[in-house]
Amino acid sequence: MIRYHTVLFDLDGTLLDHFGAIHASHAYTLKQLGLPAPTMAQVHRAVGGGFEVAVKRMLGPENEHLLTRALEIYREAWSKNMFNGVTLLPGARGLLEALKAQNVSCGVFTNKHGPSARDVCQHLGVMPLLDGVFGAFDTPWLKPDPEFAAHALAELKATAKTTCLIGDSPYDVEAAINGGFVCYGVTTGTHNTDQLRAAGAAGVYDDLIELAKAAFGIELPTEA
Repeated sequence: MIRYHTVLFDLDGTLLDHFGAIHASHAYTLKQLGLPAPTMAQVHRAVGGGFEVAVKRMLGPENEHLLTRALEIYREAWSKNMFNGVTLLPGARGLLEALKAQNVSCGVFTNKHGPSARDVCQHLGVMPLLDGVFGAFDTPWLKPDPEFAAHALAELKATAKTTCLIGDSPYDVEAAINGGFVCYGVTTGTHNTDQLRAAGAAGVYDDLIELAKAAFGIELPTEA
């Protein structure tokens, strides 16, 4: 069933669960500024546009004057928390392995800080399964900028016609549409089925195991 030569994956909420470390870093940042710690739900709503956008959202417009200091504190906290509790989501490793076995090129396409994205993929042992990791500060662009999608495709020597993106947010869907390729959604991250369908996802699934079967015809063990 696989009709794609290239599959791009969002990272947080799609391939891995990094929200424990993200929440801890935001909580530390706000505490240092004398502000109340955010809930996990608030962090979920804030992420997706890159950490600078998330920090700004956490502060709120009434505290924007603290943004420069908040970003400094967050970077310090992130360097300490980055690997705490991070895990691959069900089906992530199995799907990457199955696609690689069928000579499908796989890449990470994320608004997470590029060096951090590569570090965490290395930490989780999936770098050998990836042909590229493209993140924030690797280029001047972020999702959903079409230039970012074009850059990833060029680096992977891929074409939009034979590429799809798997993600968990409207940022991912919009990035795929802007890049001229299909996006499949999973609800393991920040948005639900209705939100992803409304954004234009070609299909939405509970997790990567369900997506693998429906979109690629790949049967994965329940706890792959």
